[in-house]
Amino acid sequence: MNTVLKISSLQDTRALGIKIGEKVQEGTVITLSGDLGAGKTTLTQSIAKGLGITKTVSSPTFTICKIYHGRLPLYHFDAYRLEGSEEDLGFEEMIEGDGLAVIEWPQYIDYMIPEDVLNISIRLTKDEEREMSFTAHGEKSIQLLKEIL
Repeated sequence: MNTVLKISSLQDTRALGIKIGEKVQEGTVITLSGDLGAGKTTLTQSIAKGLGITKTVSSPTFTICKIYHGRLPLYHFDAYRLEGSEEDLGFEEMIEGDGLAVIEWPQYIDYMIPEDVLNISIRLTKDEEREMSFTAHGEKSIQLLKEIL
């Protein structure tokens, strides 16, 4: 299932993220793609808010994964530094685990991404406007996409 959504403001991005966080179910994987500054971390921060997470969510660029606790655990990955690495880092348990895995730069760990996944590609068009392309693969991700749009 594919859908494109035009987002006209930062507030709309945040509202969408909160809605995702409120609707997401255990074991969901969301990948976020887009250029630097496109809004991947901003969307993740809002998803965390929708999960009831009160801690400040920041990009895990140097730690690769940060874990936050809310209604569900949030496993926030930034795979940018893993380009070319195929060693076993133990992330599969979190990605296929009991919470929500949000993965920025998923192309660098594509071998770890399960078949049931919601891919979100964010493209900055101008100022605060963005175009978000959603591609849902698998029953759980298709259901989530239907609920948030």
